[in-house]
Amino acid sequence: MAERLVDFPSRDGIRLEGLLEEGGGKGFVILLHPHPLYGGEMRNHVLKVLKKVASEEGYSTLRFNFRGVGRSEGSYGEGIKEQEDLRGALDFLNSLGAKGPFIVAGYSFGSIIASRVAPEDDRIEGVVFVSPPLSMDNFSSFRQYGRPKLIIAGDRDFVCPMGELERFYSELPEPKMLKVIEGCDHFYSWGMHVAVSEPFREFLQRFFSQDAP
Repeated sequence: MAERLVDFPSRDGIRLEGLLEEGGGKGFVILLHPHPLYGGEMRNHVLKVLKKVASEEGYSTLRFNFRGVGRSEGSYGEGIKEQEDLRGALDFLNSLGAKGPFIVAGYSFGSIIASRVAPEDDRIEGVVFVSPPLSMDNFSSFRQYGRPKLIIAGDRDFVCPMGELERFYSELPEPKMLKVIEGCDHFYSWGMHVAVSEPFREFLQRFFSQDAP
């Protein structure tokens, strides 16, 4: 099935626009875009690749614009109100009768939002961070998260320095995966966004296939 435009309420009532593709029987992948104040939106090139892989692996998908982006109502919520947007997305899928697992994949700013909601919301069964901005946020609420997690980052990412990434990853409990992409910056320039495909595919197959432990 093709994606269709939808709108749904954030947990606090703001109307958000999204792109929904149903029909994948393995669960749902919710995709969170980069920083709203720096051009982040749901049609981001990295999110498109993640969406494609999720669909190929048999998952339904939802990507949406945080408040103040595109046709979503409201204004930038400083990473606090956007957590209500993610909770609203989960509520929306529940209202459709969507079956889990629900996996949340966030790129940069999106990974901050995922890191704050996932430990508090049992509906989220797995998390993917693409280029988590460790130089801007310590991800403290996520460091004991015990469900499957994948981190993807480039070795030239100034917002996610390799030293901080290695320390952060070493502190996370299993199950976990890490993929460092050589020659890649924070913006996945020069077509590097396609490199997120295989680690994401492996993550889904390893932890969420019928044969997963």
